[in-house]
Amino acid sequence: MVKVVFFDAAGTLFDTREPVGSIYARLARRFGLDAPDSEIDAAFRHAFRAAPGLAFGPGRTPDELRRLEKQWWRSLVWTTFEQLGRFDDFDRFFAALFAHFADPETWRADPEAMSVLNALKQRRLGLGVISNFDWRLYGVLEASGMLSCVDSVTISSEVGYAKPAPEIFRAALDKHALAPVEALHVGDSLALDVGGAAGAGIPGLLIDRKGRHQGQPRGALGCVRSLAEVLKVVDEMNQELRA
Repeated sequence: MVKVVFFDAAGTLFDTREPVGSIYARLARRFGLDAPDSEIDAAFRHAFRAAPGLAFGPGRTPDELRRLEKQWWRSLVWTTFEQLGRFDDFDRFFAALFAHFADPETWRADPEAMSVLNALKQRRLGLGVISNFDWRLYGVLEASGMLSCVDSVTISSEVGYAKPAPEIFRAALDKHALAPVEALHVGDSLALDVGGAAGAGIPGLLIDRKGRHQGQPRGALGCVRSLAEVLKVVDEMNQELRA
């Protein structure tokens, strides 16, 4: 039976209120660099895909992690803009950008997130978040009410491994003392969430709000268009096992 449901964070439980490229462009103009939103967005996505995972190996102290997290993001932002122009003061721009994404108001929870989490709790299921994020995630989850609703939060920077590495999923499982077959992971990335979970033996459910995937994506337990549909999948899985 499914005893714990893990969720990806950004893109699954919540997302930015405006496109990332637009946020970067708007703040960049305040610090002397004016470039089209679309060019900045494309540069960011290219830099993000090429960057190593937001993980630095296990055994780091909290202070060291905070320094490495900022360093990772600074390098990514620098790469994003290096072909687009120069800032009056890049460090001041980066500080403002980093703080902006730490602000819970930058993010918007999926309208169904809290009701789905509460419904799963009512079913006596464990809940967890597995994310390739840094410490700022805790503030976003707390402001939305989700932090008090979940039983565990596992982030790549603290574990030392980033999705799709199986180690981050195993670390989350260990917090619940459960086997992979007793878990389900829900996320919006076929490679990072579904593929990563599969590498740890956990069934993965793809959330595809825009219907980009037809039928059942390869390697996925299934594909849903909304968080509310997760409830139906979990109920069906557990009913089949009871039968």
